[in-house]
Amino acid sequence: MSVVRMMNTVDAVARLAQAAYDGDTPLVARLLGEGVAVDGLNSGGRTALDLAVQRGHDEVVRLLVGAGADLEQRAGEYGESTPLCLAALEGHTAVVGVLLDAGVHPESRNGFGHAPLVLAATAGAEGHPDTVDLLVDRGADIDVLMKDRTPLDWAAGFGQVRMVHQLLGRGATPTAQALALAREHAERYPESRQKFERVIDVLRAAGATPGTDQAARQSFRREEGN
Repeated sequence: MSVVRMMNTVDAVARLAQAAYDGDTPLVARLLGEGVAVDGLNSGGRTALDLAVQRGHDEVVRLLVGAGADLEQRAGEYGESTPLCLAALEGHTAVVGVLLDAGVHPESRNGFGHAPLVLAATAGAEGHPDTVDLLVDRGADIDVLMKDRTPLDWAAGFGQVRMVHQLLGRGATPTAQALALAREHAERYPESRQKFERVIDVLRAAGATPGTDQAARQSFRREEGN
């Protein structure tokens, strides 16, 4: 390959990545039609799909997926994630839907073992309710374990009252661990005690009690590879 052609190829990949970041659907379509490598890396080491997912451009994501983009590629600023996990973390529900439609499993994890449902449930102040609903509707286990905690456990530990309500409403198990985490953090963070006490009230109303051992269920799930 000549130097000129190589430079043109690098430039074309950079243009595709920028168009994807900008959400410029017509330009993305044109560049793909001209044969630009769909999974080519820009100077920052990121692909068009990675950037489109981060920005929440679902139509661009749909184009890139249709052009054969790797659905399990490394994503995120440091390559620490996957497209689905990044979309879940950012709360880009429409993008999550495109990826699930393309065949990505709703519980597909990133390299750190992060579960999309946990990321969607705990990001920001109160998580991303619509993204959580979509993942559950499409088959994500409401009690999926991440580091031996369910999404409800994580949300309770962060004092996310609305998300605790939502997860319980979707059938989450009111675990003793969620109750213990909320109580522990109410004591540890007095400035946030009120919200943790609200979480405790919600969990107790749902049937969570101290000493309700979930170890056997969690052990079973680990053996099943969740």
